[in-house]
Amino acid sequence: MELLPCQAFLSEEHLVQRGLTNYWGYNPIAYFAPHAGYAVSDPVTEFREMVRLLHQAGLEIILDVVFNHTAEGGEYGPTLSFRGIDNSSYYLLDPNDMRCNLNYSGCGNSLDVSNPDVLRLVMDSLRYWVEEMQVDGFRFDLATSLARRGAAFDARGGFFAAIHQDPILAGVKMIAEPWDLGPEGYRLGEYPPAWSEWNDRYRETVRAYWRGDMAKVPEFAERLAGSSDLFRRPGREPVASINYVASHDGFTMSDLVSYERKHNEANREANSDGSDHHVSWNCGTEGDSQHADILRLRRRQRRNLLATVLLSQGVPMVLAGDELGRTQRGNNNAYCQDNALSWVDWALHGTRADLSDFVARLTRIRQDNPVFRRTTFLEGVVHPESRLKDVAWLREDGSEMTEPDWRNPHRHGLGVLLDRTGVDLKHRDESDQDPGHSFLILFNAGLVPIQFTLPAPISADLWEVVLDTREETASVPADGYRMGHIYSLYPQSLAVLRDPG
Repeated sequence: MELLPCQAFLSEEHLVQRGLTNYWGYNPIAYFAPHAGYAVSDPVTEFREMVRLLHQAGLEIILDVVFNHTAEGGEYGPTLSFRGIDNSSYYLLDPNDMRCNLNYSGCGNSLDVSNPDVLRLVMDSLRYWVEEMQVDGFRFDLATSLARRGAAFDARGGFFAAIHQDPILAGVKMIAEPWDLGPEGYRLGEYPPAWSEWNDRYRETVRAYWRGDMAKVPEFAERLAGSSDLFRRPGREPVASINYVASHDGFTMSDLVSYERKHNEANREANSDGSDHHVSWNCGTEGDSQHADILRLRRRQRRNLLATVLLSQGVPMVLAGDELGRTQRGNNNAYCQDNALSWVDWALHGTRADLSDFVARLTRIRQDNPVFRRTTFLEGVVHPESRLKDVAWLREDGSEMTEPDWRNPHRHGLGVLLDRTGVDLKHRDESDQDPGHSFLILFNAGLVPIQFTLPAPISADLWEVVLDTREETASVPADGYRMGHIYSLYPQSLAVLRDPG
C-alpha cells in the first residue's frame, strides 16, 4: 500500500484564497512529523498503530516522500524554516541572481540535496520513518531532483551512494518518480540497481493500445514483458518497472474510458490547470451516459486495463478506488478537492462489487502463478525441458508472429503464450515451491472479433478458460479447448486460458 505524503504539510496561499485546501499533501514543511490533520490527537502514536495494523493484515507500507521542494515556495513565498536558517545552502539558487530559486519542482523551489548537510537531513528523515514508524519503503516524488549535482543529474552521486551504504536503508524498497521539471529531467530507466521506477511509458502504451490506436502492438508486447528495453541493465530485474495506467495525478481509470477532455472547473482556475495529455477515450459520449452499449463498453475497458496491469511482468500498481470504478467527474488534477470528488466510497454493490470481485480473481491468479512474477526478463528462448520458449508471441492462426506481422500498423490482436518451465522460485520459501501453471492470454483491441486458433497446451490435453473480459462469456466446448480449436475473442476484450497440467 503506497500512501500519499504523510509528512506535515501546508496548503498553498493561492488555494486558501480560493477556499480550497491541499488534499494530496505535496507541500511539506516538517520531514520528521506525521501530518497533524490526519490524527485524532497524537499523530506519532496513531501513525505507528496504523502501520502495525496494516502489517498485521499482511500489507507493506510505502510512504510517498517529497524531498524535492518545501512549502516555502519561490523567492516570494513565506519564510517558514530553511530559507530563514540558510537559504543558499538548503535551496538551489539561480547563479545569475542568487535572490531567485531554481524551480525544478514546479513548486517554486528545489532542495539542494548535493549539499552534505541537506543530504544528512534527508537521510536522517528516511531512517526515522523506517526505525521509528516502521514503514517498508519510499516513493520519491520528482526523484530526479534528488540526484542533481547543481543542474546535472548524477546516477552515481551522493544521494544514491548514501542510501546504498546505509545499513538501515540498504534493504528498504526504493521507488523513483524518474523525472522532474529541470533540464534533461526525464530519466526513466536510468536509476541504480535495487530501485524501481514509475513507468509512464507503460501507462501511455497500454492506454493507447486499448483505445485502439494504430501500430501499438510491438510496444504493447514490450510493456507486457516487463519493459526490458528500458530496464535490462546489470543488476536490474522486471520489478524495476512499476506498471500502472492511472495514479492519483490524472484521470481515474473510470474517467479514462468516460472522458476525452479534462473538467477541472471545481479547481477554480478556469479549467487551465492539469495536463491536456490524456490518451483517453470516452467510448462514444463525454461523461455520464445512460446508453446501455456505452456503459457495457466502459465496463469491459476497465476490466481490460486492470487485467493488463495485473498480468504484466513487473510490479502492478492500482489507484485506490479503481477496483470500484471510482470517478472524479473528469477532474484530472484533484489535488485541492477534499470532498466527495476525491474521496473513495467503499460500498460494495452492483457493478462496483462485480469489478472488485474481478480484481480479486486477477490478484489471486498473479499470486498463485510465478510465471507472472518472473525475477528475470523474458528471453524468447527454448527451455531444454519443455522444448518451448519462455514466451511466444502468437498471431490469430496460432503460429508465431513474424517481422511483417509486427510491422503491420493495422494489427490489434496478439496472443501471448507463457511457459512456467524454469520460472525462478527464489522469491518463495522452501515450503511453497509450486511453479503454478502455464498460460495463454489473447488480446483484441480492435472493433471486430478475432478467431484465434489455439496452440497445443503445454503439459495437459486442454485449455481452461480462467476469465474473459466480455460480460457474456463464450460457451466452452464440452471437452474443453484443445489444439486447433477456435476461440472467438470479442472486440475490445481479452481472455486468459490456463494449462491445468
